[in-house]
Amino acid sequence: MFDILVYLYETYYRPDACPEPAALARKLSAVGFDDVEISEALVWLTDLTEMAGGDLEFAASSDGIRFYVDQEYEVLGTAAVGFIQFLESAKVLSPVQREIVIERALVLDESPVGLGKLKIIVLMLLWSQGKEPDALMFDDLFGSDDEQAPRLLH
Repeated sequence: MFDILVYLYETYYRPDACPEPAALARKLSAVGFDDVEISEALVWLTDLTEMAGGDLEFAASSDGIRFYVDQEYEVLGTAAVGFIQFLESAKVLSPVQREIVIERALVLDESPVGLGKLKIIVLMLLWSQGKEPDALMFDDLFGSDDEQAPRLLH
């Protein structure tokens, strides 16, 4: 599924440039993606688009602290939680966007969610909202998936 999401991100500059789901499914199939993965990706992306398009910006500026329940922490893992906090502190994600990223990660059938997959979720969220991270943040999102590499602060 994530290969399809990356393909969409790289192929269609804006989400409104994507064809309708039926035509998109045919195009993805013609490129060589598996029908089951295409279906999963389109459902996941449709749910993301519905969540991201909602009128939730009233909560965009929050000074609260986000506490993760045990289930969230188990599914996300330490690296993902740390990365989400980093993105929020860097003002790449608003509190609303953070919640969408967490929800989309929790629906995956994976525990803990790999940092590479979390980065794709963030990119797809920003893409679905027509936003693009600045160049340095883009490098971090598309950079190495090595979860063991320490983050250097300069």
